[in-house]
Amino acid sequence: MPGNNLIRNAMTIDVEDYFQVSAFAPYISRASWDSQPCRIERNMARIFALLDERNVKATFFVLGWIAERYPQLVRDIVGGGHELASHGCNHLRASEQSPEAFMEDITRSKSLLEDIGGQQVIGYRAPSFSITHANLWALDSLHEAGYLYSSSIYPIRHDHYGMPDAPRFKFQPRGPEGIFELPISTVRLLGRNLPASGGGYFRLLPYAASRWLMQHINRIDQQPCIFYCHPWEFDPEQPRQKHIDLKTRFRHYVNLSRSEPRLRALLTDFQWGRMDRVFNIKNT
Repeated sequence: MPGNNLIRNAMTIDVEDYFQVSAFAPYISRASWDSQPCRIERNMARIFALLDERNVKATFFVLGWIAERYPQLVRDIVGGGHELASHGCNHLRASEQSPEAFMEDITRSKSLLEDIGGQQVIGYRAPSFSITHANLWALDSLHEAGYLYSSSIYPIRHDHYGMPDAPRFKFQPRGPEGIFELPISTVRLLGRNLPASGGGYFRLLPYAASRWLMQHINRIDQQPCIFYCHPWEFDPEQPRQKHIDLKTRFRHYVNLSRSEPRLRALLTDFQWGRMDRVFNIKNT
């Protein structure tokens, strides 16, 4: 059975290309990004088509590097009725930046997207979900820069990110005057949080398992899910990186050919919308 039709879930896309993922950082330098064959336009076209099939509006967390080089993609996001949000400028983890550098990054990316898209940007997602206990100051910076919400905390244990003791649903980490945090979705089972949100887990797990996890959040927790994916996950023909470790190779390339049919099923089985509307985040 499909998910609880009374609950609308948030569909989100992190707009970055295959060579920009954090796991490839030791292998592909930022200085070489402009020389890499970029495939973002064709992969975004696939995602737009899938969303249009079901008349779904989504939130796109766009990397500033992409927006500068492909401004028409930003305009297409806005023109399609989707929410435009920030993923920072150059896919630097928030945890690897000083407060000063982070403020510069989030301010520049917000201004860039607003100039191109012509609409206010109120949402931010840190690359690699890199806001944790060690850098909660980043939430204060986001609030000061004019963002209204973040979706940067993943309440799980992971070798690259995670804040397993964080609240699992919408909260205000810095109090009622601060920014909203919309954590990536998890299911609480056997005393631990299990990922239930998309990305590599959506490609690795059987579709029935992913659907069950999201149904559990809708029906048992009575909360909306936040699903996320990346354009490169719909591109099994992307250039293969040869000199990467086995774990990274598996995580990045597993089941790329299954992403499109699985997302099509997901869009049918659940109700979806933009982050700002699903969670009622507005300017006052």
